[in-house]
Amino acid sequence: MPAADLTRAEADARARLITGPSYEVALDLTGGGDTFGSETVVRFGAEPGASTFIESTAVEVHELVLNGRALDAAEAIDGSRIRLDDLVAENELRVVATRAYSNTGEGLHRFVDPVDGETYLYTEFAVAEANRVYAVFDQPDLKASVRFEITAPAHWTVLSNAPSPEPVAATAAPTSAAASDTGREASATWSFEPGPVISSYIVALVAGPYASWRDSAASVDGRDVPLGLFTRRSLAQYAEPEVMFELVRDGLAFYERAFGVPYPFGKYDQIFVPEYNWGAMENVGAVTFNEGYLFRSRVSDARREQRAIVVLHELSHMWFGNAVTMRWWNDLWLNESFATWASTLATSQITEFTGVWATFASDEKTHAAEQDQLPSTHPIVAEIRELGDVEVNFDAITYDKGASVLKQLVAWVGLDAFQLGVGAYLAAHAGGNATLRDLLDELERASGRELTSWSEVWLETAGVNTLRATIEADASGTITSASVEQSGAAQHPTLRPHRLALGCYRLVDGSLVRTERFELDIDGASTPVPDLVGHAVPDLLLVNDDDLTYAKVRLDARSFETAIEHLGDLADPVARAVVLGSAWDSVRDAELPATEFVQLVLRSIGRETQSAARSLALGRLETALSRYVADDRRERLAAEAGDAIWAQAQLAEAGSDAQLQFVKAFTRLAATESHAHVLASLADGSLALDGLVVDLDLRWELLIARAALGAADDPEIDAQLVEDDTAKGRQLAETARAARPDQAVKDAAWERVATDTTLSNDLARAIADGWLRAEPATLLTTNVRRYFAMLQKVWSERGFTMGSLIVRRLFPAPLIDPELATLTRAWLEANPEPAPLRRYVAEHLAELERAIAARALDAASAERATATELPAVAN
Repeated sequence: MPAADLTRAEADARARLITGPSYEVALDLTGGGDTFGSETVVRFGAEPGASTFIESTAVEVHELVLNGRALDAAEAIDGSRIRLDDLVAENELRVVATRAYSNTGEGLHRFVDPVDGETYLYTEFAVAEANRVYAVFDQPDLKASVRFEITAPAHWTVLSNAPSPEPVAATAAPTSAAASDTGREASATWSFEPGPVISSYIVALVAGPYASWRDSAASVDGRDVPLGLFTRRSLAQYAEPEVMFELVRDGLAFYERAFGVPYPFGKYDQIFVPEYNWGAMENVGAVTFNEGYLFRSRVSDARREQRAIVVLHELSHMWFGNAVTMRWWNDLWLNESFATWASTLATSQITEFTGVWATFASDEKTHAAEQDQLPSTHPIVAEIRELGDVEVNFDAITYDKGASVLKQLVAWVGLDAFQLGVGAYLAAHAGGNATLRDLLDELERASGRELTSWSEVWLETAGVNTLRATIEADASGTITSASVEQSGAAQHPTLRPHRLALGCYRLVDGSLVRTERFELDIDGASTPVPDLVGHAVPDLLLVNDDDLTYAKVRLDARSFETAIEHLGDLADPVARAVVLGSAWDSVRDAELPATEFVQLVLRSIGRETQSAARSLALGRLETALSRYVADDRRERLAAEAGDAIWAQAQLAEAGSDAQLQFVKAFTRLAATESHAHVLASLADGSLALDGLVVDLDLRWELLIARAALGAADDPEIDAQLVEDDTAKGRQLAETARAARPDQAVKDAAWERVATDTTLSNDLARAIADGWLRAEPATLLTTNVRRYFAMLQKVWSERGFTMGSLIVRRLFPAPLIDPELATLTRAWLEANPEPAPLRRYVAEHLAELERAIAARALDAASAERATATELPAVAN
């Protein structure tokens, strides 16, 4: 991993030494091989006589000249660092090198489209990968402008952070004979103006024959901000430019109003790129998106909601993260948490997805709590000693817990004060770098609340609290005393102040209706709630109503019974999300038998009105069945759950979002031979549901499900691939092949992911996804010992992206087995380093132990109840 050893101390020292860097970068992208030419001229100020280093990862360095003095590459270069000695007040460094394209989504990624043979390039420079393309001081507080000069095939589009210039022809088009001899084609050169002064991790370069659309957005300062949208040519029909441009125009106006700061850059391009590791990246004015957000087929409203959130997340970064940037990576959370919170707020106010806070409660907060209970949990403000610590902290603490805590902070200081403080922060530090303390100072001034102690307990300690209400009542059912009790985990006992609401719900004509709501501050182990005294005991007393704070919630016995029986009668989607989240936490904590959770979902899912909530509940149903239900119950429950969800698909309104979601869920839950027949009948058209179109992607889902059941073979997969011989089709075919319940197939899939260095990141993921679809899970046992034996070698040789992919996806997670836990513990005991690798393995162990405990509880509950029948399907 290039420059993985840059420490915070080194970065601080270099930032004190280096001033005003700027870069001129010339790249030759005309070759068709695995490398490209790169020339960097870096100008920077320094203390005379000082020494430092610059990052540069190259295949070969041809020239290395500092202030007119040629450096001996063998002496000056140490891995990815070039040592720079005897600096003067104003310096110039020239580095001419051959550098390598990647197939892992890092640095400059190269992809050849199987549809038309065209080549597409894009950069991904976070966390510190810009040095794969040019020589650079690769840390966030050495902001600089980059002037690119790009030579590339003349028919390409070339994009960067600055507006694209008109290309100038570099060579005449060759004759056909010459072309056949040399393989060259006409090329051109794009000479960009210097880009904005920004951090290296948000510099971008995109090149290839991208299809394009143009529009503009009106800024509050009177400018028309140019907008661009780009996709591979073979995916142009799925671009939806009207949707993407409208979302950006509305989002830009929303953020300008909310922050009181005009859009800070000169343009805004959105580029969908292949084989992307992340959902999107906020490169200044040139945001790159995963092509999974181009919808080749109909998708659920939940998926469209997710895309809207992602688009608005990246847009918010233009202010918070790009115009004002963290000084060091310990404030990475502030960038990502703020964007997650801000994009949810924007989505709720400017899109059709007005119920998105229910999604936030169900999804982001649940993921945050799950991560927060792993042994690898860390404070939101994490200690980042070196770059190796950063990569593994792109996690649910950094994104989801941080955003959840920011939502609590908004409740604590008030939305108006929060937005006023953020606007002042952005104005005060525009174009520079800042810290959490800088933001807290502005929020304190805007709100009048002291936030240092708040920050200490919320941001600088780890762990999630549990909240529960305790009430006492007299014989008439009138509350005589009430309090909210707070507890912490044994390893992380910190108790925190919370601004929260208590909701009193009563059954009225078959519906659970909120009749009273009390908002209050709580702190410590117990906080009295005198406002509840004198009221009748409600049917449901919901702690954290409206989901204001970040905590696990436990309901009192009466409330829990009401919630379990009447979840579908609870009209408010946020309240439903809080209740379901509480039940899910209880399953994972081995407090609620998984079978009861399965019953809860099946009883209520037909009445769920929110697409995202329906999607999340169905996903948790699948997880409960595969990981948490006891062995001797799982086969029967899986069969009956599949039957129930298929019945819901048949009952759903023709052509509805619910119908589509139930069918897609059925492809994941299908567990029996009869289910395989239904899947086959849907695929061949002998069985049809009114309003359901079996389109391209659904056809693949049906095929993968049948392959996992052993009902589809290679010829059938090959035939489907002929119909969809695209990059996506090839990935799905790999998943289908690896999903088959055959020992030789599973072993071959494992071997390819573990050892084949020619696989791209996306193909490796696709194969691993199929390998993990294993029924029975014992199909995954054959390579368990090889997995542990290879870990250190993989981590040291494959780089972070592929190393983490292999470590995380080749662990046999479906195998809930005490022996696997024993082997995992033994590896951890024998391997104290490296810390990021240990973290991933320790997380696997923690989830495995949690599943073992949940299954034991479910088995014990089965002994107490000799028969547990699933409910009749409700609609």
